[in-house]
Parts: sequence; C-alpha cells; structure tokens
Amino acid sequence: MNSQRTVILAVAMIILTAILKPARANAQGVGVPVNPPRAHPVPPVVEGGNEASQEARSTQVMSKLLPDFPGKEVVILAVNYPPGHSGAVHRHKADGFIYVLEGSVVMGINGGDPITLGPGQTFYEDPTDIHTIGRNASKTKPARFLVFLIKDKDAPISMPAK
Repeated sequence: MNSQRTVILAVAMIILTAILKPARANAQGVGVPVNPPRAHPVPPVVEGGNEASQEARSTQVMSKLLPDFPGKEVVILAVNYPPGHSGAVHRHKADGFIYVLEGSVVMGINGGDPITLGPGQTFYEDPTDIHTIGRNASKTKPARFLVFLIKDKDAPISMPAK
C-alpha cells in the first residue's frame, strides 16, 4: 500500500509539473485531448446571516483515467475564491493536492490547526480527511488555486461531510 501511495504522489507531481509548464508538444496543439472545462459553483458558508458578496467558482480543467491504476482518474479543478469567501465543510474521498496560484488561502483538515498558504505553496489531504477549513485569507483580494484529485472513477468530486 505504501508503494502504491508513493506512485500516486509521483503521478500527481508529474501532472502538476505538466500543467504549470506545458510540454512543447502540447503548446503546438499535439497531444492527448482532455475533457473540456466545466464550471461548478462552490457553495459559500453563511456567517451571521450574510453570504460572501461574490460567488466562488470551480472549473474542471481536466479529467483523465489512469491506465496504470484501473478504476482511478485524476481530476484537475481551477478554483477562484472571492474576497472573504469561506467554503463549506466537505470531503473528497480522494488524494487531494492544492497549489496556490494567487492570493492566500487558509486550509485545515479534521479540525486541526489551520495553515495559511500563498502563491507556490501546496496542501495535501488524504481520502479519509474532512476538509474543515477552506477560505480566502483576505477580505479585499481574490485567491486562485488548482486542485488535483486522484479518485475512484465514479466517485463524486466533493460531498458534504457528516
């Protein structure tokens, strides 16, 4: 099981590298086509009866079956948090990797201490984790990040935590 997790982490890092620095073949329009982007709303958390002034957005950038891991797929999401946005408690049942592109976000799992991340910093949650904190650290600037999920093919991307 440990070697399988190591391979999954290595695959995720390769995918992250490919997204951040596309291969020359992809820049020339050659390569494997991926699913078109799909937008998904990110539900705001209501605090004191007020919702965040702008809606957070999550766009599916890519999904790809992993032939070396039957039944597994990688899904990549681009997420935009408006100023002051706070996400609902949820879980992914996936190996989840977050890479911050712009602004700063506060992340926490399983009720543990929150971590503030800035551009270029990463966060990991495993399939058993409950994502208890996910918010924009700023009330005046937006935040953008990528989420890489390695999950079962038919599993939902996210679900409310119980």
